[in-house]
Amino acid sequence: MTEQLMDEKTKLAKLNWFYSLELNQVDLYTAQAHALEDIYLAKTLARVAAIEQQHVDNLAEEIKKRGYMPTFLGDIISPLLGKTAGTLCGLFGPKVVFKMDITLEEKAMQDYKDMILHVGNDRHLFDVLWDNLIDEDLHTAWFANKLKEFEH
Repeated sequence: MTEQLMDEKTKLAKLNWFYSLELNQVDLYTAQAHALEDIYLAKTLARVAAIEQQHVDNLAEEIKKRGYMPTFLGDIISPLLGKTAGTLCGLFGPKVVFKMDITLEEKAMQDYKDMILHVGNDRHLFDVLWDNLIDEDLHTAWFANKLKEFEH
């Protein structure tokens, strides 16, 4: 069965979705880092936020390369939601933080996998999506490993 390729309008919509999601993650992880007292967890979440910022930058570049600007709504709503959710779940401690983060990362990974199947011969976009997917997978593995420590 041949996978159907995305048209440019659909690609742009998906790229803006990822842009908003990644913006949300930057502020989510930054707020969580500030809310947790454990320095190792805080520093790691700050590092994860920095990696997510690289995703934001790469996605913005992809959107601009297509002659558009990243979604303005994403620039406003996503950071607000991320900061609020990060601060609130951070107050409940590491177990809640890691469970929420795993759920978010798994959603991002599934969406990246779905888009990768439909980008066709756009090699640069294919590579950007794969890089982001791998980072999200590594974050999920780290969160899951830490969650096990807090559940025992």
